[in-house]
Amino acid sequence: MYIPKWMLSIFIMLFLLLLSWTCSLVMQRNPLPFPDPGSRIFSTPSVEAKAAVVDLLTQHGITERFQANSDGVLRSIMWDGTIINQPTPEVLQKVGNASASIGLVVADPVQSANNAANFLRQRGFQAEVVLDVEPSLPIAFVVTNALNGTVLNFRKHIIHLPKPDSLEH
Repeated sequence: MYIPKWMLSIFIMLFLLLLSWTCSLVMQRNPLPFPDPGSRIFSTPSVEAKAAVVDLLTQHGITERFQANSDGVLRSIMWDGTIINQPTPEVLQKVGNASASIGLVVADPVQSANNAANFLRQRGFQAEVVLDVEPSLPIAFVVTNALNGTVLNFRKHIIHLPKPDSLEH
């Protein structure tokens, strides 16, 4: 049976591409933005503390994927989806001084935040939707007493967020 060299070459290249992507997934380093499982966000009190925490996580195999800094928050986004923040006092105050956040991916952040706040209120908790934490990003926060020191944030899929370099002014 004759197989043309060009067809064999394409097959080998596709196989190697699939193999490398599979290895990346196994090592929890998905090179693609799919799936976007949301994030777990933790805040540090200073730039030095943020650098120290990122370095400590790196020592334990959780390396920085990229930074997405804005006027109000310095962010290190790790390969496993964890985000280490260093927010300004103004940003921290807007989210009730919460030092952590559970990030959820949704189609409509404002509507989802309002639905979550209503859900929590119906169960007897206080819940406030905050939309102006970072005006350059389409993220809606829910500050609630259902979580200690933690807020919920609702955002669109990562492919619908501004590119990291476009956040810095």
